[in-house]
Amino acid sequence: MTALTVIGLQASNPFLRKYKTLHETAPFEEVKIEHLLPAYQEAIRQHEKEIQKITASKQAASFENTIESLERSGDLLDKVSAVYYTLLNNQTSDELMDLSQQISPLLSEHHNNIVLNEALYQRIKTVYDNRENLNLNTEQSRLLWETYMDFLDSGATLKGSDREKYRELSTKLSKLSLNFGQNVLKATNAYSKIFTDKKLLSGIPEDVLSIAAEKAKAKGQEGWLFDLTAPSYGAFLKYADNRELREEMYRAYMGRALEGEFNNQPLIRDIVNTRLEMAKLFGYSDYASYVLRRRMTKNPETVYGLLDQLRAAYLPLGERELSALQGFALGYEKNFIKLEAWDWSYYSQKLKDLQFDLNDEMLKPYFKLDNVIEGVFGLATKLYGLRFEKNEKIQVWHKEVTAYEVFDKDGSFLAVLYTDFHPRASKRSGAWMSDIKAQHKIKNKDVRPHITLTTNFTPSTADKPSLLTFDEVTTFLHEFGHTLHGMLSSTTYASLAGTNVYRDFVELPSQIMENWATKQEFLNTFAVHYQSGEKIPAELIEKIIAADNFNVGYACLRQLSFGYLDMAWHGLQKPFEGDVRQFENQAWNSVILLAQPQESCMSTSFSHIFSGGYAAGYYGYKWAEVLDADAFEYFTEKEVFDTQRAASFRENILSRGGTEDPSELYLRFRGREPRIDALLKRNGIQ
Repeated sequence: MTALTVIGLQASNPFLRKYKTLHETAPFEEVKIEHLLPAYQEAIRQHEKEIQKITASKQAASFENTIESLERSGDLLDKVSAVYYTLLNNQTSDELMDLSQQISPLLSEHHNNIVLNEALYQRIKTVYDNRENLNLNTEQSRLLWETYMDFLDSGATLKGSDREKYRELSTKLSKLSLNFGQNVLKATNAYSKIFTDKKLLSGIPEDVLSIAAEKAKAKGQEGWLFDLTAPSYGAFLKYADNRELREEMYRAYMGRALEGEFNNQPLIRDIVNTRLEMAKLFGYSDYASYVLRRRMTKNPETVYGLLDQLRAAYLPLGERELSALQGFALGYEKNFIKLEAWDWSYYSQKLKDLQFDLNDEMLKPYFKLDNVIEGVFGLATKLYGLRFEKNEKIQVWHKEVTAYEVFDKDGSFLAVLYTDFHPRASKRSGAWMSDIKAQHKIKNKDVRPHITLTTNFTPSTADKPSLLTFDEVTTFLHEFGHTLHGMLSSTTYASLAGTNVYRDFVELPSQIMENWATKQEFLNTFAVHYQSGEKIPAELIEKIIAADNFNVGYACLRQLSFGYLDMAWHGLQKPFEGDVRQFENQAWNSVILLAQPQESCMSTSFSHIFSGGYAAGYYGYKWAEVLDADAFEYFTEKEVFDTQRAASFRENILSRGGTEDPSELYLRFRGREPRIDALLKRNGIQ
């Protein structure tokens, strides 16, 4: 590429100019799809030059000229990727998905060119072998170790045909995972059902029907539209009296990407077999063993030990819950009914109403989204002294996105936070936090992070604001915990900042936040009726607390089923050529209380493990639940808003990122190893 070509690109492409926006935030309103590929090509070219400079150095390899230089390289690539992945997840289109098919192999090839660079690896190895003589601080030592291990895991020690095989497998895996996720999104968007007869929708609250009517109107149709996005599907399964329609909706949801145009079954076979082949290149019998050696659990035996321990504790409770619900359903219906998977949410809600006189429609008026935002942000203010200010000058990727400047307790600028709360056809399902810019320090400057918080919450209607279910409030707290992890980071190196920690530790900061959802002191700070302004009644809060463990056994077994399924797929020691549904049924059979219909399959839409980075890691949610219960018990030992314990949690967990082994960080905060007792106590098991 000539100098004139680069100058021309810089003039027209926002990525190739210095951001002149506030806090150097991404110029989303200026970015066009046609900017992405040229920006990536130039970013890769620049990164290659930076790598070449490291390997061509005549100086002896040192931490500074090799490890730190590698860490600081690829700045433009990071800038482009941050915007690209934000758009791909939050604001995608057919054009962008088509482009991703070009970008994905490009990035895989570039990554492989780095990690399989023999000269670069030899410099890294030289520094690593001499580490005892370098007088490195804790964070430098961690960066050196992580860098060395990243290269080992990426095939740096492979020779000859094995190196080329790794390159081929990693490129293939990148594309397979991308295609899997896109199929799930397309399959989710492909299904919707219009109802013109309101009688078919009996039992469904008016608030939910209003949203369904808005959906239909947006499609230019009369009636009520229900689809497979979380608020729509979840409400239908929970409230619709028509059992046949619940079954139809359930089968549609559980059959996503199972057959037809978006069939993910062949991709699952390819993904697990490719991962297995990759693990065997490194001398491991299965992919889980390969992955877990860099997790808190260290090996599959520890993971299965956790899953089995929780199964033993919760299975009897789950079976009692199922029996109670079966008995309730028999008494509720005139004709005999055997509970099926599409009945659980419906009858659970009915029984919960009866036992606790509590349901979402009673609570939603007190959880207006604007008030919940104020409450969640206010919790961060109480615990950590943070302040949030909207700033409309910061460019965003959609009109529904809000940007905030976040300030620390001393008034200093801490972070930029983007929130994107409601479902769109262009947004993938679920809820997540990510960073557009990771926190790091360079040349005595603390570069503060830019964080996104994305959900798919119940939207507003023509006559009502967005009113959240209690589960959505809990989800908000969960993702906000990840957000705090990113915003409160205080590390030198971006690759160790914020949520760049072991996968089975990353959920501790998020799940601990969920505990405040049932605390009266917290709810009283924001939960007011959206019309009258009256505070949530004390008796409603008491019901929330009383109902907190309702069907907790079943919920735990459901999470365990995902963990067992994940471990089964990634514990394979021979290539898989079997039936995906049959394999799934066998994998999680020991914790499934309600059999799945033949035409259903969780695996084909299990994006967490096949396209989302949780391969051999889904157990981490339960692992972190043990940690969060243990940590929260200590956190609130004196009071719910204990700023002293909050300061310790910030200092020892949130600010440290991946700069130390998480076991050491937890021990420093808690004063001892984690125990399962607090979780069992919280759930009423002991």
